[in-house]
Amino acid sequence: MRQIPAAVAVLGLTALALVGCAPTGPTVSGCERVTAHASSLDLVDVTGAEGSPTAKTSDPVYVSRTSYKDLAKGEGTPITTSKQDVQLSITLLNGATGQTILSAPTRLIQLSVLEQSFPTIEKALDCARPGARVVAGIPAKDLEPALVDQIGLKKDQSAVLVMDVNTVFLPAANGVPQYVDGSNIPTVVLAPDGTPGIIVPDAAPPKDLVVKTLKKGDGEKITATSTPRLAYTGVLWKTGEVFDSTWQNGSPVTLAMDKVVKGFSKALEGQTVGSQVLVVIPPDLGYGDKQSGSIPPKSTLVFVIDVLGIDTSEDAGTTTQ
Repeated sequence: MRQIPAAVAVLGLTALALVGCAPTGPTVSGCERVTAHASSLDLVDVTGAEGSPTAKTSDPVYVSRTSYKDLAKGEGTPITTSKQDVQLSITLLNGATGQTILSAPTRLIQLSVLEQSFPTIEKALDCARPGARVVAGIPAKDLEPALVDQIGLKKDQSAVLVMDVNTVFLPAANGVPQYVDGSNIPTVVLAPDGTPGIIVPDAAPPKDLVVKTLKKGDGEKITATSTPRLAYTGVLWKTGEVFDSTWQNGSPVTLAMDKVVKGFSKALEGQTVGSQVLVVIPPDLGYGDKQSGSIPPKSTLVFVIDVLGIDTSEDAGTTTQ
């Protein structure tokens, strides 16, 4: 058999090889969920608790285009772009035989990664919110070819995908812009997708921690024990050079508050989901006299941090900043 497709491997679904070898800038307001129902989806019977969907079909399911309907509607942050991180569970069936190919518990993954195996999945999940249960019929032509082979579909057959949406993280901070005062404060400019650019003033760096809320979100508040999901860019005050950026690296990160430098955690504690924060960290609250990667000793650090959500997954907070 061919190698398991990338998105399926990311979800940790190595069981596919054992089970499924048969003869897988942004705003959130005003997002209206519209489904594309096909009558054949009524043949799919979905049961199981939220996060553990099971499915069976009474007859073969065929669709000519990607079709989907909601079995449960959610509320909260909607999915608006494939660049968003989501926590969801997936059950995949061969629509022709009804065979369960895989059943994955809730995992955190960027939707664009799932698109590698399911190119139309963003369409099926557009404006879906946490708590939603979606059943989709996807024709073979709308699936990644290696996955089609893995499932054992013929070109005129379809797959059935059942998805429970657990958490949807913001694509970028969406809070209310705030008035920022003070002198010698770095300037922040935003690209249309929310990527920040930081312009450091030609002046001596501040000796104390500086925290400025650029956008104020109305979501959950970060505590000392939180594991927030963040997008950020960090630059050196001295040179203005970027030393780390989740925007450049391609994906946000989850950071536990006890695994980051002191200035980073002090700046974030009490901030709310949806907020964007400008932080200037003096050396004594950063890496001090030590070098860390490309960061020289005694460096003053400047961060722009977007708080995208709180990560409650089992492996949350394993990354160190």
